[in-house]
Amino acid sequence: MKKLLMLMIMLGAYISVFGQEKLVKDLDFDGKKDTVYIDQKALQIVCRLSTQTFKKLRSKTIEMSSDNTYIKSTKNGFELRNNWMRAGYACQFRYEKGEKRIRLIGITEYAFGNAANDGSGEASANLLTGDYIGNWHYFDHLANNENGELVKIPTIKTKMKFSKIYLEQFSEESYFSYQTQLEDIVEKHKTAEKNRRAKK
Repeated sequence: MKKLLMLMIMLGAYISVFGQEKLVKDLDFDGKKDTVYIDQKALQIVCRLSTQTFKKLRSKTIEMSSDNTYIKSTKNGFELRNNWMRAGYACQFRYEKGEKRIRLIGITEYAFGNAANDGSGEASANLLTGDYIGNWHYFDHLANNENGELVKIPTIKTKMKFSKIYLEQFSEESYFSYQTQLEDIVEKHKTAEKNRRAKK
């Protein structure tokens, strides 16, 4: 009985992983099923839309693609999820009817930080509106009688500038350029919180 149960659990896990390899849904809103998946050899996102006679629309290479990189369905389209040991991100895509193209519309990310959770938090950016919301922490070694304390930076709400990025232009640089902007914003708010706490 135990062997049968273990077999069923393993089979269920396999089916779950296999199910993430190819997403089949109507992405271009014409009532016909489209497909999107990661080409594991080329390390690219491939999308085949019925409105474009199912020709292969490809992203640029995603070099950091791994076993923890997969496509997931969202309400209005799909997202590429990339999870590492203590951090990860997701890039959301949607079909734009007027332009007849798949566009990157949002980025979310999370991090657990180091062992003390320094740098932990989560954030989201809406590439259509430029709105960014971030909830981050830093570890203050001098707080709590020098025993240290995890400090939450007040929620960051700001605007970021994003150019339009379509599937054919998308690569890891799309995420990393966002990260570059983000580092300066978080560091600015972290410094402001440190200064505020120092005045207490």
